Amino acid sequence: QLQVVESGGGLLQPGGSLRLSCAASGFTLDKYAIGWFRQAPGKEREGVVCISNSGSSTNYADSVKGRFTISRDNAKNTMYLQMNSLKPEDTAVYYCAAGGPHYDSTCPPYLYDYWGQGTQVTVSS
Repeated sequence: QLQVVESGGGLLQPGGSLRLSCAASGFTLDKYAIGWFRQAPGKEREGVVCISNSGSSTNYADSVKGRFTISRDNAKNTMYLQMNSLKPEDTAVYYCAAGGPHYDSTCPPYLYDYWGQGTQVTVSS
């Protein structure tokens, strides 16, 4: 069964850092387009960052550029989202997902097939 599972969410103060993990099973992450998404209360799910199937393209939402970094450990079949300088507006449920073969640099959620259950990130003083 193809599955991804997120972990690492939590409650922290503005300016803090957090790393989310996403472990895949049943398939190999480096063969798929992958991404991190988030959904705040009352808002639509949005793409935070995504990487194309080939790995040649990585695209970040403007709101997180310079603060968030995606990475992948192929040996562990796991991807990560390092989040620095967190702001209250980063508060959301964060999801990882895998999909393909189509890729769009705006990271639209509809292109991704395999989703985790989400992990809550709350940034508040």
